[in-house]
Amino acid sequence: MTFRWLVGACLIAASTAAQDRPGTPPKILPTALLPFQERGEGAKGLAAQVGDLLFASLAAEPGVLLVERAELAKALDEHQLGLSGIATPETSAQAGRLAGARVLVTGSVLEVDGSVVMVAKIIGAETGVVLGESVKGRKDEKLAPLVERLAGRIARKIEEGAARLVAPARKPADRIADLAARLGDDHRPSVTIQIAERHVGQRTMDPAAQTELMALLKATGFTVLTADAAAGPADVLLRGEGMSELLGRRGELVSVRARVEVQAVDRVSGRVLAVDRQTTVVVDLAEQLAGKAALEQAAAGIAERLLPKLVRKKG
Repeated sequence: MTFRWLVGACLIAASTAAQDRPGTPPKILPTALLPFQERGEGAKGLAAQVGDLLFASLAAEPGVLLVERAELAKALDEHQLGLSGIATPETSAQAGRLAGARVLVTGSVLEVDGSVVMVAKIIGAETGVVLGESVKGRKDEKLAPLVERLAGRIARKIEEGAARLVAPARKPADRIADLAARLGDDHRPSVTIQIAERHVGQRTMDPAAQTELMALLKATGFTVLTADAAAGPADVLLRGEGMSELLGRRGELVSVRARVEVQAVDRVSGRVLAVDRQTTVVVDLAEQLAGKAALEQAAAGIAERLLPKLVRKKG
């Protein structure tokens, strides 16, 4: 074992521990930039320019990790969230969670007494907390410096307000206890899991999402069977796919996005009982570890919503 390898392993362990430690928000938060709105005739045509300039400026901020616009557009399209209502904290949080963001930035542009005012809302996708920032400039002033000033303030606000914007990390034991309480003593069907997983550009080492689902099922009283179990086919088949991919690198840190999609199917009738999916973004020192963690987090989020739909009331 070389000294460099040992140091690298220690750094990876320290980074992972910091992300999992309850109450400790990560240093870099995945952030989605939502459309800005125009208020009044004097601001007509400015929102699109502000959005483009702000995206470029925030992308250069070391403490901000922007979610790709294509991924955000996909999330908006999936839930048919119109741009007219996207500035509300509720719809913004919903879109952000679908795109794997933990912080949302939206706002408006308006003209007041010959000045251009940009107001930004910084929304915690998990907590619903809303923070604000604004800048004001002359109508004849160049737009780019004004937007750059707003981007700097937004980045500082995200860093300073991280503990309020991001929900504390949940321990696995807490998630299991919450799930068990929601399931009560209802009948648990037997379950078989078939989740195909891959990490784009690399060989997948082992099924992280499937393992997480299996662990949560077993911990909450479900019987988990293999596809060729001697006891016969399970009552319910959980099938789907998981994919993780590298988003980017910033210094020694890498960001990875994962998406997991799952269907719950009744094995006798073939009826689809439930469908769910989730996207997550994880920042770590190693690409493979970040990919596995992102897949696990996505699977855990799905399990919290999907498992209660599988149980049946006794009697």
